[in-house]
Amino acid sequence: MIPVDDTIAAPATAPGRGAVAMVRVSGPELSSLAAELTGRSRLAPRYAHYVRFLAEDGQVLDRGLALYFPAPRSYTGEDMLELHCHGSPVVVESLLKRLMQLGARMAQPGEFSRRAFLNGKLDLAQAEAVAALIESTSEQAARAAQRSLEGEFSHRVEGLVEALTAIRVQVEASIDFSDEDIDWLAEGAVLARLERIIRDVDELNRRAFQGRLLEEGMTVVIAGRPNAGKSSLLNRLAERETAIVTDIAGTTRDLLRERIQIDGMPLHVIDTAGLREGGDVVEREGIRRALDAMQNADAILLVVDSREAAAGLALPADLPAGIPVIRIHNKIDLTDEKPRIEAADQGGVVYLSAKTGAGVELLRTHLKQTMGFEAEAEDALAARRRHLQALARARDYLSQAREALDSLQASDLAAEDLRLAQQALGEITGEITSDDLLGKIFSEFCIGK
Repeated sequence: MIPVDDTIAAPATAPGRGAVAMVRVSGPELSSLAAELTGRSRLAPRYAHYVRFLAEDGQVLDRGLALYFPAPRSYTGEDMLELHCHGSPVVVESLLKRLMQLGARMAQPGEFSRRAFLNGKLDLAQAEAVAALIESTSEQAARAAQRSLEGEFSHRVEGLVEALTAIRVQVEASIDFSDEDIDWLAEGAVLARLERIIRDVDELNRRAFQGRLLEEGMTVVIAGRPNAGKSSLLNRLAERETAIVTDIAGTTRDLLRERIQIDGMPLHVIDTAGLREGGDVVEREGIRRALDAMQNADAILLVVDSREAAAGLALPADLPAGIPVIRIHNKIDLTDEKPRIEAADQGGVVYLSAKTGAGVELLRTHLKQTMGFEAEAEDALAARRRHLQALARARDYLSQAREALDSLQASDLAAEDLRLAQQALGEITGEITSDDLLGKIFSEFCIGK
């Protein structure tokens, strides 16, 4: 258990040198700590004081700004202090050391946001949106995070919970007062309302899914036989010379990683060693790593030489099951074929030339379609994988409740499914959350947030 009744401190700016750095402090012992540090008995709330930061022996560590935010009108809901100092790592370290002498302790990752959640300043979805905003790598991702931070995601979930509560009241009343001459589930009204909730859950899931793609993107592994053009394809997608390209088979021995964007969707591209039997010990290790990378991919680009593709080469038997495989017929500049996409089992077939770039834009579009990414979606909401999992569970329980009411006429079964659906939705905003889950969520935040 992380203590919540002590004073914490941490740098709130990135490590390294800069003009200005900021250190945050939050907790119950702030008044005495601030007086010792600044030499002032009182700091006016929400006012930038130009002060000296004093060491234990009275020497000046630095001069800067101190801003005091009394509880509950602060980010954490506790007394908070922001110290703006010169951006030298030595100065920041000296300030932190002095704060530790005065009774503070170093904050753990995400501990400021965790206290904001525990003190009712943010719900859990909003707190996670803070991290999403900090980590955003595109304008679309930042806008999605801001919408969730402003509470739109939470409000949608709360609306679903309220509608679900109203249905639960009627379903449970039909159980408790089954001997009364009242039709609590009259004329399919409850089923109609349940159908609307299911549609709303589906719509919220669509918006959250787009937000997760904007935040996390997809991981694509480029695989294939040696000299099929895998590294050339990586360079073409990255639009720079990332990988060495030669006519020598087995040039790529290790995994090469590149992060790019397609219309705002992050794409983690991994080039791998050529798949073949034999080879020296280094090449065999490279092939083993390639197979491991494919196990964790969202999609596999299986590159084949279009001159050999006509022979109808089968998919390698060691490709992982359940992961879309987009077959790339490369080097069409040597066969005079036209760039195109053909439907096929799993991920389809794309004809292109990594050397000339012909057909590469078709591949980019196909990758977005494979993941269900909507480049023009302006209503995306920042969401984590756990949010989507909670929405999926809620959807399943709602479907079961619909079946219980419609076909089985089993109000007791429907009532339990509706309760579980409401519980799954409550996990998104933190209405129902275990301490273990809180620890996992906030441990992924940066220090000082």
